[in-house]
Amino acid sequence: MNSAIRIIGIDPGLRRTGWGIVDTLGNSLRFVASGTVRSDDKASLAARLCQLHDGLSEILRAQLPHEAAVEATFVNRDAAATLKLGQARGVAMLVPALAGLLVAEYAPNAVKKAVIGVGHGDKKQIAMMVKVLMPKAVFDSEDAADALAIAICHAHHRQSAVARLAALAG
Repeated sequence: MNSAIRIIGIDPGLRRTGWGIVDTLGNSLRFVASGTVRSDDKASLAARLCQLHDGLSEILRAQLPHEAAVEATFVNRDAAATLKLGQARGVAMLVPALAGLLVAEYAPNAVKKAVIGVGHGDKKQIAMMVKVLMPKAVFDSEDAADALAIAICHAHHRQSAVARLAALAG
């Protein structure tokens, strides 16, 4: 492998969807960019989903990632919130799929284990470890730090994840 693979990690949310991009070459990781796509909480659900779609689409056009990774939805006690998160997650998976990328999914505990070494931890621990792993990383929200953690997780697991996804697609 002679060229870096660019990975976008996406942490879906209806109010804020974090994104983070890393380049990986062998065992090395390099921070590329990160940010947060925000939706207008006064707009209709459909309009908010469009805002997420348009924001993520623009990031993909600008950054040209090769692979994508999205955090899997967790279910909480509030069914309405879980449903809205699922819809935002659908957009987060659709945008890279429409761009022709294979989209890997990772459980929150798998992301935490890959970045902080254990399957449980809070957002501050994740942000701190992302900075340790990539000192040049900058992020405007904890959601963007989480997205970088998702990209890092995919970089660690990508060979097996890409093979699984290719088998499913074929």
